[in-house]
Amino acid sequence: MHILLPPSEKKTAGGDGPPLDLASLSFPTLNPVRKRVLSALVKASRRADAQDVLGLPPGQADDALTRNKALRKAATLPVARLYTGVLYDNLNLPELDQDAAAEQVIVFSGLWGALRLTDRVPPYRLAMGVSLPPVGRLGTLWRPAMREALRLDGGLIVDMRSGPYASAWRAPQPAVAVRVFRERLAGGVPERTVVSHMAKATRGRIAHDLLKTGAAPRTPEELQKTVADLGHTAELNGSNLDIILHG
Repeated sequence: MHILLPPSEKKTAGGDGPPLDLASLSFPTLNPVRKRVLSALVKASRRADAQDVLGLPPGQADDALTRNKALRKAATLPVARLYTGVLYDNLNLPELDQDAAAEQVIVFSGLWGALRLTDRVPPYRLAMGVSLPPVGRLGTLWRPAMREALRLDGGLIVDMRSGPYASAWRAPQPAVAVRVFRERLAGGVPERTVVSHMAKATRGRIAHDLLKTGAAPRTPEELQKTVADLGHTAELNGSNLDIILHG
């Protein structure tokens, strides 16, 4: 089983390891594109309109741009410690078997393409949805390289990525995308709505539970049963596993 995760905008403030070494990263055939995106990001972060180009919120722009400008020399840290935020808080990696998590989890990134938890990179800020001068839309740029680099060794793919990251690489079958809905009664009729914040938390908890228990579902049907046995309300709808939150 492989679990695909998005990154998080929230990241640990600083690293404690040596500067970036692209040759040490997983999926080395992505390195030519990584170099292009890295160079473009450093240059874009020095522009007068960098905040607008990168789509950065006003209160976070200064810190993000400072990090981006220093990417080539900044201290690094493992991906397992880099990302914070709701999904990763609920994933709770320190509680898990580190070797198993490193083998099964792949994190997607606008800057690095795809990473394993053991890869060391510096803190950065770049969303996959950005159109980065002069390379253009990152999802489009990454797509051909991802097709070549991510040839996973079989097994069920549990896809927890958000839309822009999912667009950069289409997971081959068997693959199941995890969606999260809240169900409430409206006039006695159940209605379901998408819940962004709780979706992140729920995906993190499910990934944690799957890894913690050593689950190894081989089919979408086995995944649905496993997730239900772990205490979640889960429905299999085509290639989607829908998690239903009540109330």
